[in-house]
Amino acid sequence: MCKHDDLHEQLGENHIGTCSDTPLRADAFALSDEEKIESIKKDVENILITLGMDLTDDSLKGTPNRVAKMFVKEIFGGLNPARKASASTFENKYKYGEMLVEKNIVVYSTCEHHLLPIVGRAHVAYISNGKVVGLSKMNRIVDFYAKRPQVQERLTIQIVKELQQVLNTEDVACIIDAKHLCVNSRGIRDIESSTVTAEFGGKFKDENVRKEFIEYIKLETKF
Repeated sequence: MCKHDDLHEQLGENHIGTCSDTPLRADAFALSDEEKIESIKKDVENILITLGMDLTDDSLKGTPNRVAKMFVKEIFGGLNPARKASASTFENKYKYGEMLVEKNIVVYSTCEHHLLPIVGRAHVAYISNGKVVGLSKMNRIVDFYAKRPQVQERLTIQIVKELQQVLNTEDVACIIDAKHLCVNSRGIRDIESSTVTAEFGGKFKDENVRKEFIEYIKLETKF
């Protein structure tokens, strides 16, 4: 069981470093974005200087600030709960009772082990329990949890847990197929392999329902 103090309750359990949640310190939001940028900028400067780079060069002198802003406001922006998009739900008035699948959602994330990119596609599905959510919100949920240092298994689980909470149903599933540049560009340097993870909740634990979901993913759409 996850343990929450008052701060944890304020931030939400998806931001606490226990269970399947992103590991964050209790003081993760003590600094403002601008204070974080200034601190990271100095760290990046030190890394580049240590590597022997000449930061007086026109091409390099702005790099520490660019990297710091990118970390805080872009590729790790999903660490900040204030950037979480609201996911408004609507009554399922048209009584659609079949599976809804949003496939080929682009995933751009960052491996927390080497801080190298994870790039791939997410396929998300749910079966309505009386509520539906705007299609773009499913993409935004994927993007929010991807924009942080991640492992693919945790990302897959977080997407499912968030949609389960939003839709008030266990009947949610997610499959992610992604390339990890820590595998593709270093170490074994295997540029062909990709990693597939899946999380199935509620009715999706049934083999036939899972198969139906996978068949939807395989469908080729031509426009």
